[in-house]
Amino acid sequence: MLSMLLMYGSFSVSAQAVFSTNEGAIKGYDPVAYFLDGKPIKGGEAYSFEYNGATWHFSSEKHLRLFREDPAKYVPQYGGYCAYGVASGYKVKIEPEAWAIIDNKLYLNYDLGTQKAWNKDREGFITRANANWPKLRNQVVDED
Repeated sequence: MLSMLLMYGSFSVSAQAVFSTNEGAIKGYDPVAYFLDGKPIKGGEAYSFEYNGATWHFSSEKHLRLFREDPAKYVPQYGGYCAYGVASGYKVKIEPEAWAIIDNKLYLNYDLGTQKAWNKDREGFITRANANWPKLRNQVVDED
């Protein structure tokens, strides 16, 4: 029982830097697909990789290879948590369909409505989120 508790505790803390569900990081979507295919694509367990305390899934061997070679290039900003939420001082889930690539960086949002608000001042929200992220990065949240 104690070992299970310790395992759960260390998973909980280490996984907080990355938005992850039982489907994997960013709900099991392939982060490389946003850049190469220009759209969200669900990844598969056949192409998965452990990075930064989370399991990342990919839609192809090529995407997996590219991620392994340079994860920082493809990992979404703020660990895949909602960019608008981080700018507002909290970590919240995302919907993979609410996304943008700005200056070769992937940003995800809570939903399309939130993204619409975020799009009104992307630069300002990114500046605030960049300032907030160091304080929020390891904060434990209920990712229900």
